[in-house]
Parts: sequence; structure tokens; C-alpha cells
Amino acid sequence: MTESDRNFTGSIPDIYDDYLVPLIFEPYAQDMARRVAETSPAKVLETAAGSGVVTRALAPLLAGRARYVVTDLNPPMLERAKRQQPADGRIDWQPADAMALPFEDGAFDAVCCQFGVMFLPDKVAGYREARRVLRDGGTFVFNVWDRIEHNHFAQSVTDTAAGFFPDDPPRFLARTPHGYHDVDAICAELRAAGFGQIEVATITEESRAGSPRDPAVAYCQGTPLRNELEQRAAERLEEITQAAARDIERRFGAGPVSGRIQGHVFVAMT
Repeated sequence: MTESDRNFTGSIPDIYDDYLVPLIFEPYAQDMARRVAETSPAKVLETAAGSGVVTRALAPLLAGRARYVVTDLNPPMLERAKRQQPADGRIDWQPADAMALPFEDGAFDAVCCQFGVMFLPDKVAGYREARRVLRDGGTFVFNVWDRIEHNHFAQSVTDTAAGFFPDDPPRFLARTPHGYHDVDAICAELRAAGFGQIEVATITEESRAGSPRDPAVAYCQGTPLRNELEQRAAERLEEITQAAARDIERRFGAGPVSGRIQGHVFVAMT
């Protein structure tokens, strides 16, 4: 992972939330919210909250006296999440690094993280930090994307971008969001961090968009893939986006399009 892989700034947060969240994140957010709510937690910590899709799904399911601390390393993403969330006195918003959480040991009943652990520079250390802030018997729920071959639009956009830069193909999507998918290795890292019982489920969903351009904009302009494209040829960003839309149309049809998305969800207990 490069430094630019974690750079969700400029217009990326708004495009991410408007395009990418409904395209791929919402069904997994609903699943995560359900799994967390089923533990009946009084205190919940969300790390790497992004633009708040899990927050919007989980908050209505929590008890009236619950405390919900929502964090992200990137203040622009957290600001976007706050703007999208209905007023709720149970929620505390706080910039925080999941590698060094500013909370006491055993402070939470549940920790959740949607598609964020792949950005941790040291996975075991990050899991150990989640374990530290959980009470005995607490639950850590997170998910990761499966390999890029099982995620159709991401694969298509990656192929298109590679055609523009064959000697130095932009690989953000394959390298980071879809580069951390080995279930056995992740379970081993969780055990090394001190988690005992671990449950894993693979969830396949359908990604739907109103037009081929929507996923092209989502990935090319609403993720750190944009940073890679602009580093190579900033003036060609729209040209590459249009080419990605044409390739998606060729593969998946014109008008409304759909493609497979697939990820793994982990429920780890202390």
C-alpha cells in the first residue's frame, strides 16, 4: 500500500458517498449493522467510518441509551459522514487512527469496521488495538473485499486504466481494497492479536447502477485510484473515466447495469 492509497481528500469524499456507497457499500453496511445490533451493545466504536454508511444503518438499531463513537483517520470523510447523519445525541464523532485508538482498555462492547482493515499498515497491531478497547466478551465485526476477479466493475475499471498506462498500470483497486482477501491468513492474524472464537461468512451481492458511467465515476474519481491517475496524467482523468464507462457498457450492457460484488465478513470475539 502506498501513502496515496489512504488519501481521501478534495472531491473524493463527496463522489465516494454519492456514487460508490450505493454501488457497493450499502448491502454490506446493512449486514454489518445487523450483526453488531444483535450483540445488544451499550457502547460501540466504529473505526474507518468513511462517509458514514454503516453509521446510518446501525444508529437506528441501537438502544436509546447506547453510546456510539464514530471515528475515521480522514477528517474530510468524517465531516461528510456527520453532514449525512440525522441529529443523534448518542453519537460522538472523533478523528482517530485505528492503529492508536485514544480510548481506555475495555471501553466498548463492540467494535466495527467496514472495508477499512486493508488500510492498516500492520494488521496484527491494528487488530490488537481493537482487542484492547473491547471488554471481555466483546465483539469485533469487520469485512474485507474478496479478490478483484470476483468484483466485476472494479476489475473492469482496473483493466481500462491499465490500457492507458501499460508500463506503469494503476493498481490501487487490486492492491489495496481487493488485495487483502486470504481468509485463513486473516484468521491467523486475529488469533495472533488475541481473539478466540472467529466466524467468517462470504457474502455475494449484486452491484447495480443506472448507467455504465456511474461505476466509472465511482472508481475513477471517488477512490484513491484517482490519485494514481492524476499522478500519471491529471489532464486525462475525464478521458479515462469515459473509456471506463465504454468498457463497462461493452461488458455489461447499456442503460442500467449490474455486476457481482463479493466480500468476507469476520466476527471475532474476545
